[in-house]
Amino acid sequence: MRDRAARIRTGTLPKPRQVSDDPRIHTDLAYLRSLEGPARGLSFLPRQPAQSVLNGRHASRLRGRGLNFEELRDYLPGDDIRAIDWKVTARTGTPHVRVMTEERDRPALIVVDQRMSMFFGTERNMKSATAAEAAAMTAFRILDQGDRVGGIVFGDALLAEIRPQRSRPALNRFLTALSDANGLLHAEAPNVAPIGLTRVLRAVARIARRNHLIVVLSDFDGIDAETEAVVAGLARHNDLILVPVTDPSAGDLPRGLRLIVTDGELQAEIDTDAPEARRGLSQMAEGRLAEVLDWQRRYGMALLPLSAGQETLPQMRRLLGLGPR
Repeated sequence: MRDRAARIRTGTLPKPRQVSDDPRIHTDLAYLRSLEGPARGLSFLPRQPAQSVLNGRHASRLRGRGLNFEELRDYLPGDDIRAIDWKVTARTGTPHVRVMTEERDRPALIVVDQRMSMFFGTERNMKSATAAEAAAMTAFRILDQGDRVGGIVFGDALLAEIRPQRSRPALNRFLTALSDANGLLHAEAPNVAPIGLTRVLRAVARIARRNHLIVVLSDFDGIDAETEAVVAGLARHNDLILVPVTDPSAGDLPRGLRLIVTDGELQAEIDTDAPEARRGLSQMAEGRLAEVLDWQRRYGMALLPLSAGQETLPQMRRLLGLGPR
């Protein structure tokens, strides 16, 4: 697994098997690169439009890049009185102000779930494709706004880390890892025990100790109390944005279908008219989302829910308080 993660980081992984050239099912590298233009206008800077879910009314306000101390100097007419250093002023007898400069960039880490649980869709996209599109557009905008960008891409049996850097090659490594992981998803994929989200978030905590922007795109399958503890720690020291990706069928399962589901070894038939089946599937989906919503309420993180049943970019623009293009 370690060798595979290294090869996916460096782009030396053999071309993955793809069963479709449709970007709604599989997103290749060329398609992800083509999203740079459409993503223009999105912003993850602290100053947000009034209707943005990141502006502080819906969730905790983004911290920004932070400030570095530059110098102490005499107070001049027009200086902000809030910048006066009262201890130095009292000691010297003349007003002094502290000059602070904004950090030139802030590291961002984009965490993208590409496990088999994401390879599902009933109307427009696979959830994995929606997550990949949103992650690529987020990465382009973060780099364009002058911040360092990196990411963690994880599937059922791989976990690739790209450390945040302010460079186009680092962005390309992230997109390559994302494209390769997405291409490994197919109906005949081997049945393996998937990497747990908790393990991935621990890797995030190791890289992003504080003052990072962290964006997690996932269906949050397999979360538990330990996951919540790691999420709480990340939110305490960083700007954490959770992006739950769902399919419309989670809230309104179509009737009159007989679905065949499989884990690669066993398979089962689900009758969507059966009350027990509808109730069980609905409770599972609603319970997962309800837990993530509870995290938002308790820990003050931002939430950008995306549906695989709609185009990704218009959803992101709406959530960020932007009008239609």
